[in-house]
Amino acid sequence: MNSSNRGMTRSAKPLVIVVALIAAVALLATLAVLYVLGWLPSLTPNRQAQIHAAGAQIMPFDLDATTHTFTMTPTGGIQEVTAKDPGDSTQIALIQQHLQHEAMQFRAGDFSDPASLHGADMPGLKALEAGAAQVRVEYATLPAGARLIYTTDDPQLITAVHQWFGAQLSDHGHDAMSK
Repeated sequence: MNSSNRGMTRSAKPLVIVVALIAAVALLATLAVLYVLGWLPSLTPNRQAQIHAAGAQIMPFDLDATTHTFTMTPTGGIQEVTAKDPGDSTQIALIQQHLQHEAMQFRAGDFSDPASLHGADMPGLKALEAGAAQVRVEYATLPAGARLIYTTDDPQLITAVHQWFGAQLSDHGHDAMSK
C-alpha cells in the first residue's frame, strides 16, 4: 500500500501538526482573555471559600457555627463573634479564648493572624500595625461569644479600622455581617 492510499502524505502530516498547535494556542489565548475580562468563571475556589477553608488554621472555633459581626463607629469599630447556638458552650469558650488572644496581639501591633488569613496587603492593616499605640482595643465577654472594641481619635486610623472591617466582610462572605 502506497502513502497515497493511507489518506495523507508524509509532507501533509507536519502541516496538520502545525495547524493543530496554532489552534490550541489560539484557544488558550482566547480563554485567557475571557478569564481576564471576567467573562469566564475562575476554575479555582473563590476567595470567600478559600478564606472559609483557611479560617480553621487561624480561628479555633467553627465558622459554620459562628457569626462575625462588624460595626463601624465614628471612633473605630466593634467586632463581635457569637455562636449561632447560644447553648454551644464549646464554641463560646473557643470564641472568647481566641478574641482575648487577638486583643493582646492587636494592642501590641501584631496583626499577623489576620495577615496570614487575608493577606499582608489587606486594606487598613499596615496603618493599624503602625498606629497600634493610638488604637485602644478592649475585650468584652458576651453571653454567646465575645466582642472587640477599637477606639481611636486619629481620623486616619478610624479609616483604617473601617477599611479593615470592609475587607473582612468581603472575605468572610456569608460568615460575616455588618451592623
